[in-house]
Amino acid sequence: MTSEANTLGGRVRRYARVSTSMGTLAVRAAGERYLGRKGDDARLAAEIRQVLGTLKGPLMKVAQILSTIPDALPKEYVAELAQLQADAPRMGWPFVKRRMSAELGPDWESRFGSFDREAAAAASLGQVHRATHHDGRPLACKLQYPDMSSVVEADLRQLKVFIGLYRRYDGAIDPTELHAELADRLREELDYGREARNMRLYTHMLAHEPTVHVPQPIDELSTDRLLTMTWLEGARMLSFADHSQEERNQIAHNMFRAWYVPFYNFGVIHGDPHLGNYTVREDLSLNLLDFGAIRVFRPAFVKGVIDLYFALRDNDTERAVHAYETWGFGNLSKELIDILNQWARFIYGPLLEDRMRVIREDMPAGGQIGRKVAEKVHADLKGFGGVKPPREFVLMDRAAIGLGSVFWHLDAQINWYQMFHEVIEEFDETRLATRQAEALSLAGLA
Repeated sequence: MTSEANTLGGRVRRYARVSTSMGTLAVRAAGERYLGRKGDDARLAAEIRQVLGTLKGPLMKVAQILSTIPDALPKEYVAELAQLQADAPRMGWPFVKRRMSAELGPDWESRFGSFDREAAAAASLGQVHRATHHDGRPLACKLQYPDMSSVVEADLRQLKVFIGLYRRYDGAIDPTELHAELADRLREELDYGREARNMRLYTHMLAHEPTVHVPQPIDELSTDRLLTMTWLEGARMLSFADHSQEERNQIAHNMFRAWYVPFYNFGVIHGDPHLGNYTVREDLSLNLLDFGAIRVFRPAFVKGVIDLYFALRDNDTERAVHAYETWGFGNLSKELIDILNQWARFIYGPLLEDRMRVIREDMPAGGQIGRKVAEKVHADLKGFGGVKPPREFVLMDRAAIGLGSVFWHLDAQINWYQMFHEVIEEFDETRLATRQAEALSLAGLA
């Protein structure tokens, strides 16, 4: 890519192709439904992947998120979307110079000790360049692609079409809140100033966790579309997959703390526990990366998560109903509670047994987490008449599955029960509310 005009022109052409192709697929799907034909699901799914594969943008990220949420999409779609790659084409140096000038001014290079011309990484919304501060500190400069606000809005419109394709199957799950939640989170990810504040929030929340590290934003070298932070050196998590059991267990333990301490103490989650968002240091401590998809929950919602755990442990239906109502599920009946509890027992299962175990003992190598359970739940929900998952549930469920996937890849063998009880033993809803308010205020997010 040698010029901004060419890059923007290429993006416009890609979006035009995606819009046209997705529209064609939607018409075909609607026609098949109207005519009572089942259609070739595998073929349609493959065509959707081909369409999305031409576009390395936010819609790609949404598709990948959807592919990891059990039963958000039929299995044929998941199989195809799982093949999508998140790495986007990287902007060339002439284009990077123009973007950096737009953010920091024409003398921007003089504000760094050094700045690498080649991007170290590229993703859906922007790319990262290594640099150094004048004081010698290694830096990471996350530069957003141009006009991404318009691109995201275009993607969200396409997502509605994408969801419409799914809804042609049946009404087992109403994805309305899924779209609304992902829309808000994607729009937040465009604000790099907010991401810098999220970093400060996590620095505060994890201040007493020596095995988790958070980069520090450099305010004088950042804007709403350029985020400069300290560079954290580490290796990809999957590079430790062949290390000793003890080392893999330690990494999983650190990951558990990195994710659950903020949630149960402050009501905050890192909403995208993807393998690429963590690196591992030589001492097996973790670097936590990418703070765009951060979700803050009501203290009552967090209490509902704990209430459901004890409801499942004690077979307490009344407490389970209260938990689901707290989350925002409506029209609850005994039948619906029984269906929802199938999925809940799958998610909470490792936490209910006080022993060393892998995260999923019933999943074969290479299998998809929760597929059989999800298919059973889906069939039961379809027979029941469907359910509309509340907004707060969307990323919580997605993050829990993503986290479980990380533990599965590590093949960690841990007493999950004990780790869970360590982080909830002093839980108090009122204290959480106070901690949350203080943390958000300190980070400038209140």
